[in-house]
Amino acid sequence: MAKQDYDGPILEIDKLSISFFTRLREIPAVMDFSVTVQPGEAVGLVGESGCGKSTVALGVMQDLGKNGRVVGGSIKFKGRNLGKMSMEELRDIRGSEIAMIYQEPMASLNPAMKIGKQLMEVPMIHQGMSEKDAYDRALQVVTDVKLPDPKRILNSFPHQLSGGQQQRIVIAMALMSEPSLLILDEPTTALDVTVEAAVVELVKDLGKKYGTSMLFISHNLGLVLETCDRICVMYSGEAVERGSIKQVFDEMQHPYTQALFRSIPLPGADKNARPLVAIPGNFPLPHERPPGCNFGPRCDYFEEGLCNQDKAIPMFPANDDGSHETRCLKFKEIDWNAPLTLGEQKEKGEVGDVVLKMDNLKKYYEVAASALFGGGNKKVVKANETLSFEARESETLAIVGESGCGKSTFAKVLMGLETATEGTIALGNKPIQDVPIEERDTQTVADVQMVFQNPFDTLNPSMTVGRQIIRALEIFKVGKNEAERKQRMLELLDLVKLPRAFADRMPRQLSGGQKQRVGIARAFAGDARIVVADEPVSALDVSVQAAVTDLLMEIQREQKTTLLFISHDLSIVRYLSDRVMVMYLGHVVELGTTEQVFAPPYHPYTEALLSAVPIADTSVEKQHIVLEGDIPSAMNPPPGCPFQTRCRWKSDVPGGLCEKEVPPVRHLAEGHQVKCHLADDILARMEPVIKIAAE
Repeated sequence: MAKQDYDGPILEIDKLSISFFTRLREIPAVMDFSVTVQPGEAVGLVGESGCGKSTVALGVMQDLGKNGRVVGGSIKFKGRNLGKMSMEELRDIRGSEIAMIYQEPMASLNPAMKIGKQLMEVPMIHQGMSEKDAYDRALQVVTDVKLPDPKRILNSFPHQLSGGQQQRIVIAMALMSEPSLLILDEPTTALDVTVEAAVVELVKDLGKKYGTSMLFISHNLGLVLETCDRICVMYSGEAVERGSIKQVFDEMQHPYTQALFRSIPLPGADKNARPLVAIPGNFPLPHERPPGCNFGPRCDYFEEGLCNQDKAIPMFPANDDGSHETRCLKFKEIDWNAPLTLGEQKEKGEVGDVVLKMDNLKKYYEVAASALFGGGNKKVVKANETLSFEARESETLAIVGESGCGKSTFAKVLMGLETATEGTIALGNKPIQDVPIEERDTQTVADVQMVFQNPFDTLNPSMTVGRQIIRALEIFKVGKNEAERKQRMLELLDLVKLPRAFADRMPRQLSGGQKQRVGIARAFAGDARIVVADEPVSALDVSVQAAVTDLLMEIQREQKTTLLFISHDLSIVRYLSDRVMVMYLGHVVELGTTEQVFAPPYHPYTEALLSAVPIADTSVEKQHIVLEGDIPSAMNPPPGCPFQTRCRWKSDVPGGLCEKEVPPVRHLAEGHQVKCHLADDILARMEPVIKIAAE
């Protein structure tokens, strides 16, 4: 059904300013912000958290809550001013003409209602469709978003689906009424890379199929490169650069955009030769913005008296036809092609003796087959299947895989939160696989520490930062008295580059990146020999990620720590790690040095993982491999090779071997092993997934 044909821009935001009002003051969240979205176009909105991206989206939805108000400028949808519409008119447009997809899929689904019913509601309410037509439409859309067995899905409750499937349902729901504008607010942050790749692919295809225009909010520059036509970079409530993807990525004209690119690891970057450059200083709070340019205090090109004059800086055209714009007074003088002044070259610490050895580790869980009523047969969940590896002093071993592959189970066994079913873990020469944490001696507990994914959950909200670190020192019996511990605590704050004054702050006064640093300081309180970092930067902004990863590397160099880095972000893994272990459904499917794992021949799963990583570089070409389907359940793994249900090379193995037997571990080169049935000559023919185009 065609909505009224409209040939102007679908969305026109002009000089928009939005403020939130508290009892004390007005807090400007978005200032002088303009962006247009043409029919069928995808525009990316990029920036760190807190820069106002989501506020813009809520402004478009006219959903700013009771404290938020548009205080200047306008938002027009198909030429009509949204701010002047009545509640009735808005209700007609929302959901049917403008739809929004949020970051957290479960927040958009009703847990007590079957999926089919939730989807059918949309056309029945907005278009007065009959129940039968609505059901057919729902079936069609669920098929469009590539969900397996659509009828079964329509009859399921949300909790019966995986995160990736839930997110697809939310996308299906947004598409039910064929909206003209789709706003996506970080729609893939909570998903695995492989699922993310499939969801992004899906959004692009559906955009083409339905001719939908998109506003894509993200902090992932690689994703924006793969999905959008134009990009708008935001900093502290303002747009600082606008243009086509190619213009902004290849000929950036704003220091903030440049700083963002320097803080993300690109293919082939080496952590010792080209350390990531974190953006200095902190993001200004909305009521403490500096005069003149908001980015001034953190900018390499800042000029006293020019950049901080007391008047607003407008957007300037950065090319002849004005299609590329920047909010910088000095963009004409800056040499944008100047080579990066390298930070000091870091010497990599010598890799020492083996500190941790794991041999044939297995971890099985028994689960009642009928989970509701207990009784009946028991099912065994094989979370880890014969894990073997060694980690040495000063080495970073990355453990990579999708959620549900057993990475965190393995970390729990190592930490003593679970005990092993079979096999051994030796710390130094001491076996620890059967010793639960409460029976471990202080030294062992201090030796193996963990940095968690979400810094918000690991700090005690009612205790100052200094006290929390001192508490860890007391437990690890460090220091003879309170004064020594206090001194050590201040040294730990220096180590993680936090001002000593932070000792008296409460966690709520810290940003995400600062909290993560406190977590790291605590982990190193007892001079840990092994630190398990479980996705330590995935909850942080790109610019903060660089600072935190760099910090981990630096501490590792000084303390000779062994770092086990659990992640699904392969670009950071490639940059950080010395060796990589790829896990799938409890099995180690590939293990080798970073060079070996990132160059062909690959295990078919590693190949798909590499292809799924979005790369923020226009000169990179990569093979396009989208994995079909989700990871099978560990309660019901497929026979034979665990990966065979999703493998694109399966047909190259004769005799259905993949479906019958678990592949043996094969050694391809010194230190490089894979679990795969593919013949040597096929492995040898594999092409590299990521190619950097010749200049």
